[in-house]
Amino acid sequence: MSVPSRVLLAALVCLLMISTVVQGEKFKRSVTYDGRSLIINGKRELFFSGSIHYPRMPPEMWWDILKKAKAGGLNVIQTYVFWNIHEPEKGQFNFEGNYNLTKFIKMIGDLGMYATLRVGPFIEAEWNYGGFPFWLREVPNITFRSDNPPFKYHMKKFTKMIIDMMKDAQLYASQGGPIILSQVENEYNTIQLAFRELGTRYVHWAGTMAVRLNTGVPWVMCKQKDAPGPVINTCNGRNCGDTFTGPNKPSKPVLWTENWTARYRVFGDPPSRRSAENLAFSVARFFSKNGTLANYYMYYGGTNYGRLGSSFVTTRYYDEAPIDEYGMLREPKWGHLRDLHSALRLCKKALLSGKPSVENFGPNLEIVAQHSSRHYQKSKAANKDLRWEMFIEDIPTLNENLIKSASPLEQWSVTKDTTDYLWHTTSISLDGFHLPLRENILPVLRIASLGHMMHGFVNGHYIGSGHGTNIENSFVFQKPIILKPGINHISLLGVTIGLPDSGVYLERRYAGTRTVAIQGLNTGTLDVTYSEWGQKVGLDGEKFQVYTQEGSDRVKWNKTKGLGGPLTWYKTYFDAPEGNDPLAIEVATMSKGMVWVNGKSIGRYWVSFLSPTGKPSQSVYHIPRAFLKPKDNLLAIFEEIGGNIDGVQIVTVNRNTICSYIKESDPPRVNNRKREDSVIQKVFDDARRSATLMCPDNKKILRVEFASYGNPFGACGNYILGNCSAPSSKRIIKQVYHLSSLCT
Repeated sequence: MSVPSRVLLAALVCLLMISTVVQGEKFKRSVTYDGRSLIINGKRELFFSGSIHYPRMPPEMWWDILKKAKAGGLNVIQTYVFWNIHEPEKGQFNFEGNYNLTKFIKMIGDLGMYATLRVGPFIEAEWNYGGFPFWLREVPNITFRSDNPPFKYHMKKFTKMIIDMMKDAQLYASQGGPIILSQVENEYNTIQLAFRELGTRYVHWAGTMAVRLNTGVPWVMCKQKDAPGPVINTCNGRNCGDTFTGPNKPSKPVLWTENWTARYRVFGDPPSRRSAENLAFSVARFFSKNGTLANYYMYYGGTNYGRLGSSFVTTRYYDEAPIDEYGMLREPKWGHLRDLHSALRLCKKALLSGKPSVENFGPNLEIVAQHSSRHYQKSKAANKDLRWEMFIEDIPTLNENLIKSASPLEQWSVTKDTTDYLWHTTSISLDGFHLPLRENILPVLRIASLGHMMHGFVNGHYIGSGHGTNIENSFVFQKPIILKPGINHISLLGVTIGLPDSGVYLERRYAGTRTVAIQGLNTGTLDVTYSEWGQKVGLDGEKFQVYTQEGSDRVKWNKTKGLGGPLTWYKTYFDAPEGNDPLAIEVATMSKGMVWVNGKSIGRYWVSFLSPTGKPSQSVYHIPRAFLKPKDNLLAIFEEIGGNIDGVQIVTVNRNTICSYIKESDPPRVNNRKREDSVIQKVFDDARRSATLMCPDNKKILRVEFASYGNPFGACGNYILGNCSAPSSKRIIKQVYHLSSLCT
């Protein structure tokens, strides 16, 4: 029997990556373009770009992530500029820590890569309010992203400030810096028709305004068919080699600003996938059709810390990218794309100067890449002797010093996006005549909400929660309640999960309680919407900052374990986990809330909102090691609904299982070819097909778990022997790795 030969290998190894950085001299670059490509210093180039956002990781991770991007074959890094973190209050600026944009761009240049700066300042990006600061909404007579004088004034002011900052630091290529492209606006065509002539005038104003800032490099507008003047319109999507209709002038090059490596997720979503093969094919096809720059969105997604994700977006962002949330290489996606970039560079001359044609090489031509599997392991050091304490929020009533109104106030106009939480409370007086006489009949509290979530309390007792979805924020909450003769207190905690990041008229979006009624009373339905209401912004725990060491001393904590109720704060202390692997917190036994480590929020969690698969969209949350001390790290959790605190644990994360495979029909590896004197040549005369494993981060191979020369099947970490396998496969592979001192 003839069987297509195939070797599959899985091995346990470990991780940590070292590379040297060679810093070149700073020199000015000319960045121009024509209808064929971008041109730097008179030379055409292929640009392999990746989106990496500086606020979505601590600065301690920047260098390592950028280094891995370069090792993956990228020569451009793309980032947005996030207005709302840089100017959270009008005229008050923050460019410190992981908001240090200048430092991040300089670091890209230090690694010998170029940068694309997407100034926006509207960015979408699944980022709170699409990057707009909340104070912008309250500017009188403003209409976002339109030919509206107040908006244009503030947009131009911020854009010019960022450009001047980059110029002052000499970060544009025309000054010797890494920035070769800038972007103004973002996917404006999706809302332009809503504004009609005001939209057309605005987009032309935005492009002209940007060009007049004189950066010395081209400007782009993504998904903007009528990009004005020299501004290049670019493509966003999964298959721009097929879907992009091309630039709006023959003198402009073909650029791809967003090739989605998977899809971001919202709470309630099932997993998102995009195979390495599908992604690589789309890139190869794009360059074969006159493309000159392709950008992976995202190449590293990172984390939406604190309250910075947009409506319903999970804390983990684009984890399916070539570099996962923890900064580890996601194989085979990272390695497959690295080899694709090498192969395309070998063909650079033909791609940039030849005429494209299509030839089918058959079904068995593949790039062989390493695979890996991610694992979570409970940390012994971090989970040793955890002693949990709790503090429960008080339920406010109308008698307290609150913001009074004749009906429930709209949530965002009251909170100003300073918190996810707004209390609404009222009271009603009933006598026995109003209440049902039979014990098995209960009145029903019915609340119509504009979103996103609500927790209900009657006379201090929790009655339940309701929520909307990313697609439909609004919802109706209905729960049976127990009322008593006399005064009854109704307290509603409105909850938002980020501001929207897209669509028209963002300045007119609303959230929170709209109408409140009690059904099933002997006297009929009682509408209490237009009663006296009181509002309280935020939680006591937020006010006291109980998630910090100083703030935790301001309240009384009680020992606890096991199941807990709603609106409960928890705290404990833990030591840094053993080793150097990334770490995370597993909160599968909780419901919804937020986690802080040493006063820093690692984001919202929501494990009680299940996807159609019956599982939460995310139950494990990244804790950057940069947030930790060696000992006594303060871990604080706010739980909105209730959960089992004993099930919370700190875990380390690894990709210690790596795998590869090769078929007899596969070609030699791409690194067996090089370009010399404009001719592609072999590196070795005896070019062999090979499956290569490389230990990430200087770890060692501990054992070979699986090897088969034959027809095995399965996926990395779960390979199974087929009906034909050479018995000596595993023994031979063991001999090979024992001989390797380089862990390759």
